[in-house]
Amino acid sequence: MTQPVVHLWRLLKWGRTLARHGALKGIERDPNTPAPVRRLARIARFGARVPAKPAYADAFQAIGPAAIKLGQTLATRPDLVGDDAAHDLLRLQDQLPPVPFATICAAMEASMGRPPSHFFASIEEVPVGAASIAQVHRAVTTDGRTVAVKVLRPGVEDDFARAIDTYQWAAAQVEGMSPEAARLRPRLTVENFRRWTLRELNFRREAASASELAEAMTAESDFMVPQIDWARSTAKVLTVEWIDGIKLSNRQALVEAGYDLPHLAQTLVRAFLRQAIAEGFFHADMHQGNLFALPGNKIAAIDFGIMGRIDRRARVWLAEILYGLITGNYKRVAEIHFEAGYVPPHHNVAEFATALRAVGEPMRGLPVKDMSIGMMLDGLFSITRDFDMVTQPHLLLLQKTMVMVEGVATSLDPDINLWDSAAPFVREWIRTELGPEAKIADRLIEDVQTLARLPELVRRIEARYPAPGGEPPAPPLKQIEVVRIGGGWRYALLSMLSAAAGVAATLAVLR
Repeated sequence: MTQPVVHLWRLLKWGRTLARHGALKGIERDPNTPAPVRRLARIARFGARVPAKPAYADAFQAIGPAAIKLGQTLATRPDLVGDDAAHDLLRLQDQLPPVPFATICAAMEASMGRPPSHFFASIEEVPVGAASIAQVHRAVTTDGRTVAVKVLRPGVEDDFARAIDTYQWAAAQVEGMSPEAARLRPRLTVENFRRWTLRELNFRREAASASELAEAMTAESDFMVPQIDWARSTAKVLTVEWIDGIKLSNRQALVEAGYDLPHLAQTLVRAFLRQAIAEGFFHADMHQGNLFALPGNKIAAIDFGIMGRIDRRARVWLAEILYGLITGNYKRVAEIHFEAGYVPPHHNVAEFATALRAVGEPMRGLPVKDMSIGMMLDGLFSITRDFDMVTQPHLLLLQKTMVMVEGVATSLDPDINLWDSAAPFVREWIRTELGPEAKIADRLIEDVQTLARLPELVRRIEARYPAPGGEPPAPPLKQIEVVRIGGGWRYALLSMLSAAAGVAATLAVLR
């Protein structure tokens, strides 16, 4: 077990880096920051030259790979780190210096059990991308296919394990310092970060996620997921089909190539909605660097290390909340928050509806290009404290991805509005999933499943209450009060006399 002094030393070292980038200003100035955390922040910045404008993303990038991933997680929590920090952390794109090619080849051989030449005719030594967890090389397989080979950085697992250990310790200390800190549930945020990271560090899980998403997106012909080369993939090496397209971040190249940018934006929005609402399984890292435009105005996605999942009940609530905000039905949105348990029952539904109206109505009067889901989420976060709303970890990835998708879509088409694009899809999904036909179908399925379980239920009852054996039922016995007379030697003597009397009576009957 790591000693507290080691955790404190790591926190001070990281805090020093944060301070040099001005990233501790918000923590010190926030009145809700617990006093011990504020004191630690002051110690960390002592003597440091603090810039006027904080550079949160640069600070996390300077600390290292685990901090980059943590920063991407914190970008989903403006309620925890503040709006400015959350927006700046969205700049984190995992760009790091590459690992030497010889080291990568050695890692591939150790993971695959054979030299890379057994699987690949050639591998380009200069990587096409180097991130905090892995780097990607273009290669040609022995059967002539061009592929992308993603290799886990050697030693990254140990680095992440040490960092996460300290994150968990720090979150536990902070959560116990104040009711406000407990409401934000920092320990749960770190735990979610740990789980996301463990998935990213296992490339077989990433391959399975890509395969599952490809099956789920067959209805969206304009959205493509590359095929997995399972024979050349392990837990630390992932081989996928090479995507020969233009990154959506390169708008000028897209224009020069003749792509229909508004169509690409609509395709991206619809693909995200199908993943999140219709399928409940979505790509949670859809930034511009992970999206490519292909001929025919199609979009391909890569990097499936971070995936989100939402169960059907939560998707129904989400769809109703989105549609209620789109149409201005704040009363229904408020009711759903209470039904879902997002708002404690001691609050008033009508008061919460009024608070939602204060968030939503100012944006309804804005021009289409000035409306934003990001602005809406910021407004919703601002009222969580007033209504004692605790963090909903299963929605954090979704909130982050919604803002990310809107940002990419807006960069392609500045006049697009995610609300207007989402309304037809959400309306149709609600009609399909919540209409009378759907309710009847759900009831029939539930009743049939209940009937199918009846035989098993009867078997369990019989096992709990077996049939009587060959012995006849015992006659009813008279209720006699048992009295304990005294204690110690008197009780022992009485017990011996009673036993002797019982033996004598039995012998008399036998004679």
